[in-house]
Amino acid sequence: MGKGGGCIFSKKRSTIEASDQDLADPVRDAPVQNQIENSLFQEESKKLKVFIVFYSMYGHVECLAKRMKKGVDSIDGVEGLLYRVPETLPMDVLEQMRVPQKEDELPFVSVDDLVEADGLLFGFPTRFGSMASQMKAFFDSTAHLWEQQRLAGVPAGFFVSTGTQGGGQETTAWTAITQLAHHGMVYVPIGYTFGAGMFKMDSIRGGSPYGAGVYSGDGTREPSETELALAEHQGRYMAGIVRRFATPRNN
Repeated sequence: MGKGGGCIFSKKRSTIEASDQDLADPVRDAPVQNQIENSLFQEESKKLKVFIVFYSMYGHVECLAKRMKKGVDSIDGVEGLLYRVPETLPMDVLEQMRVPQKEDELPFVSVDDLVEADGLLFGFPTRFGSMASQMKAFFDSTAHLWEQQRLAGVPAGFFVSTGTQGGGQETTAWTAITQLAHHGMVYVPIGYTFGAGMFKMDSIRGGSPYGAGVYSGDGTREPSETELALAEHQGRYMAGIVRRFATPRNN
């Protein structure tokens, strides 16, 4: 209720004598209610946005992306948004490769969506030590943003998936840095900020100072809890960087 909307009855006067100002008036109170709702909406819209843009064939990168969003969302004033990159392979090829159907709940990203982000995290599997062609095709379609340097200054990072331990956990990320450099984006690696988890040798773990990672093996291996925890850490770390240095973009 708006100011004056409450009705407090006094023992010294009858209810008939109560002032009109004490009675709720929906018409009068509506502007106040709208002001409250608008204020809440503005607070929500002021949140810094980290776009988590990924391509995942067998679901490993997607698992990291979802856990990464949890890390981003844990930082006050920052929210993570998940986006897929469009598939480029024909359906019959995907069927032969036994690629599972993707969930429909996650939207596909458009190139022009990127200018709304305050931070970007790109995830993709490796293909011979560099990003998969699906993600490369997406970057190739960003030429008009490059021409105007619309993404210059935006913090960005990578997370990856490889089939083997020597299959590109580091090279897949660092060969992708050229994409950021030409756009003028600011590369944000995680370094060794994950702490002791970066040094453990008692189990197989994807990830590197360049970003979170997962080993997919033949496609049936599931991400370990350590790999997922590293992804969550990267999301939280990126959100902290964005919150520290970025201001909401008004493109």
